[in-house]
Amino acid sequence: MTGWDTGGSRCSESMFARELVLKQRTEILHALCSSGSAELLERVLDLLLAQGELVWEEYQNVQVPGRALYTNARHLLDLVYTKGVDTCEIFLAAFKQVVPERQGADLPSSGCCLDLEKKDESQITATHTLLIDRPSLVSKLQDCIDGALEALTVSGNFTSADCDDVQLPIHTPSQQARRLLDHVRSKGESAAKVVLHYIQQQGSGASRTQEKLTPPKEFQKYQKKLSSSVSAQSCFLSTYGGTSHMSLDEIYTEGQLELAHDCADAHGPLDLEDIIGAAGTVNEEADTVLVSGEAGRGKSILLQRLHLLWARGAALQDFLLLFPFSCRRLNSEQRELSVQELLFQHCCWPDKEQEEIFQFILDHPHLTLFTFDGLDELKQSFSDDHRLCCPTQRAPVHILLFNLMQGSLMKGVWKVVTSRPEAVGPLLRKHLRKEVFLKGFSPSGINCFVKKHHSDPTVAAKVLESLQTNTALLGLCHSPVLCWIVSQCHKELLGCGEGSLQTITDVYMMILQHFLQRRSTLKNAMGSGWLQEHLKTVLHLGQLAFDGIGTTCYIFSCTDLKTCGVTEKDISLGFLIRSKDMSAANSKHYEFLHVTMQCFFAALYIVLSSNTDRATIPKLFELQDMRETSQKGKCFMACLPTTAQQEQTQGTKASAAETTNLQITATFVSGLLSQHHRSLWLYCCPRSVMEKKIKQVSRCLSKGMQKHFKSISQPVAGEKKSMHAMPGFVWLIKCIYEMQESRIAKDAVNKLDVDHLKLTYCDIGPVECTALAYVLQHLRNPVGLQLDNNSVGDVGVEQLLPCMHMCSSLYLRNNNITDQGICKLIAKVIQCENFQKIALFNNKLTDACTQHFSLLLKTKQDFLCLRLGNNNITAEGAKQLAEGLKVNHSLQYLGLWGNKIGDEGAEAMARALENSRSLIWFSLVGNGVGNAGACALANIIKNSSSLEELWLTENCITRTGVECLIQALEHNTHVKSIWLRNNDLSSEEEEEMTQRESRLVF
Repeated sequence: MTGWDTGGSRCSESMFARELVLKQRTEILHALCSSGSAELLERVLDLLLAQGELVWEEYQNVQVPGRALYTNARHLLDLVYTKGVDTCEIFLAAFKQVVPERQGADLPSSGCCLDLEKKDESQITATHTLLIDRPSLVSKLQDCIDGALEALTVSGNFTSADCDDVQLPIHTPSQQARRLLDHVRSKGESAAKVVLHYIQQQGSGASRTQEKLTPPKEFQKYQKKLSSSVSAQSCFLSTYGGTSHMSLDEIYTEGQLELAHDCADAHGPLDLEDIIGAAGTVNEEADTVLVSGEAGRGKSILLQRLHLLWARGAALQDFLLLFPFSCRRLNSEQRELSVQELLFQHCCWPDKEQEEIFQFILDHPHLTLFTFDGLDELKQSFSDDHRLCCPTQRAPVHILLFNLMQGSLMKGVWKVVTSRPEAVGPLLRKHLRKEVFLKGFSPSGINCFVKKHHSDPTVAAKVLESLQTNTALLGLCHSPVLCWIVSQCHKELLGCGEGSLQTITDVYMMILQHFLQRRSTLKNAMGSGWLQEHLKTVLHLGQLAFDGIGTTCYIFSCTDLKTCGVTEKDISLGFLIRSKDMSAANSKHYEFLHVTMQCFFAALYIVLSSNTDRATIPKLFELQDMRETSQKGKCFMACLPTTAQQEQTQGTKASAAETTNLQITATFVSGLLSQHHRSLWLYCCPRSVMEKKIKQVSRCLSKGMQKHFKSISQPVAGEKKSMHAMPGFVWLIKCIYEMQESRIAKDAVNKLDVDHLKLTYCDIGPVECTALAYVLQHLRNPVGLQLDNNSVGDVGVEQLLPCMHMCSSLYLRNNNITDQGICKLIAKVIQCENFQKIALFNNKLTDACTQHFSLLLKTKQDFLCLRLGNNNITAEGAKQLAEGLKVNHSLQYLGLWGNKIGDEGAEAMARALENSRSLIWFSLVGNGVGNAGACALANIIKNSSSLEELWLTENCITRTGVECLIQALEHNTHVKSIWLRNNDLSSEEEEEMTQRESRLVF
């Protein structure tokens, strides 16, 4: 459309806006209301009031207190539609301005822009200014409600009852600002002048403060002390490398940081400082950022790097203060504290003037950053039952943390929280500003880390070469903690036979052997000798780990160690490191190298100890089931010592870390009982006991899988039967893979009877792909495998190859796959009789991949569907595809939306497809196709007896190209629709052509 240059065009576009409000009503309602917050609707109403499209009475009729949010929104849409085309235009413009782009992405723009320019202020009253400036006034007032109320009270315009009504705690700051403006308007011109004058003063005062902000001298001294303290704590690796005093600068390697796939700002990887940046913001009123990632993905090290860069003045310089907290260490804080005490006692103690320093923090919250590492390790689950507003009020530490995160305490202070994703429920998510996902190392990151870890480039090259020959192990190394283990144990790795390391358990057994053999008294500790020599140590550490996992305890006192028989000699092996426990500075505290190491030792204890209850394994594997019924892991308490049960009972709610860590422990138990490791245990445990444990695990895995299969609902008539993976399904698959017994894998999927298996948004990476392929290759019937929106990558694609013969279709949208992965995938699926469909929307494919797809089309004459949208395919790639399309007689669906094919590519594909008798659906949306391409595509329409839909939306086709399409349609009654929205056509041309040919969709 051409915009506003002619009256006719304006009229048609206006009619389109009114039609859009009606046709897209459901989508608009969902976008405005689905979050459960009224904020978006209220902001749209603010803009409509400011534009004069609503009078005050209409606003009050829409925004009725106590009425359901959706009902209010429906009343607004009814009113807007009734008021006519101009109001519909303004509404859509306001909607586009207010609703995040990703939520309103499917709604076309009206073409109208809001005019928020200042009117001639001499001609308007103060009360009218409250309406026309309402959006900006709400934004300015929400941070200074108290001051505005004080000014209104002092001037005699407000009573204490008015103030109380504005500041009802159920309202958000922006809602309080709107209530204040509504009250002021009802009070008249005098009150309006007072509040406008106050806001004007605040604005000028804020700018002066920003320019001349000079913290008190004692604050500056404290800032230097805090910075020095943070630097000292951050300069050496504090987690699994803690025993070797490894410099963070020398070893730190960036992981893959990403926003959600459906986020409008998700355009590739993020930098560290982007964690605090605007990209990905979903709730501008919140100030808590979540960095989520599975265990071992590098969350703690990422925060440590941020701390170090801040302390050096190299990053986050908008923050004068940074307070780092470890939730693991805060677990040991038994006292009730105020926020002031939490900051100064757990981070850095001011030498003097504590009150002055803390008051400066309160006065300037936006200059302070809190970080909380390991929220999932907190013993209590997030709750908003206990609200605190006063920063000097004492409360249990977990209550302080929850109120800080949701903004009840210290509103305006930024918080960065790390956690495993399972630990963050809907209750906390509604208080998040945004979420950032840490995906571990990329392939280049693995190379970088290994080279940094080994000063000898020859050794690094050998390690990397070994990884390239074992793709299962390479997939494991995407996890930084596993990459560290592999690098640490390079001698053992290079001494292993090719492919001998396949599972996570194999890698952890390698680090166990590495640490124990360093202290072995046997000169040549072959076979199981190294384990037998240190069996007591393994059991002591295992009991400590086991008791801790069951009670969500990750930091241990000397008393805890003594209770489990752990000696100084055991500590010296290196599996335990000193903990920086702020709450017990005068006594030693210890923690395992990494939480996964604690899970590994707990699994060793379960497998090797004769002191565990026979019900331990069943209860361990059933914990996920118990959690789903809100039992919070009570079943595992029966396996724990009496004292541990009492401690667990005294807590409030178990955290999600308990479930996740028990799942990791169960995975290790499965691996330790695999055929590969069984021979080691025969010297440590009676064969009969070991066989019973193996049978127990096998039964648990079979039972768990059957439960998932029973949850499969019957398909709707005409649709295929599908299963969407429930929580825990991928974990069970990984456990089966760890056992490395094809019999168990066959039994697990023997009763799976579905046509389609959906594993979208399941955090599937290369490790999970390896396990899936191992199990799914034993399916009785082929399935469609949907892995959209995961982190499969090229390595994961290669790991999936063993099960491709049982896949009828493969969906890999949003998975960071490149041409390299496609090369190996196509080479495999060409040989697979059942394979018929593939979707690779939004990956990193270029023209180089098209030769492989061309070969696929030439080779498989039963191939049905190829979707390659939103990649980087140009005209050259289209020509390559055309070579395969010429000789293929089966393809029904071809999607190339959002590439760069242009006229030249469209012409090549049109020539290849003009005699197709199979193609039903073809999309070239957003490809820069013009008239030449449209005229070439018209030949397909003219000759095809199968084509039903052709999508050419968002191209640059003019009337000339559409005329060719219309002429072709005269020869074809089979085609149902040709989509041509957002091309270079005026509204009059669109209307005329629609009347001539109803199958054209504009």
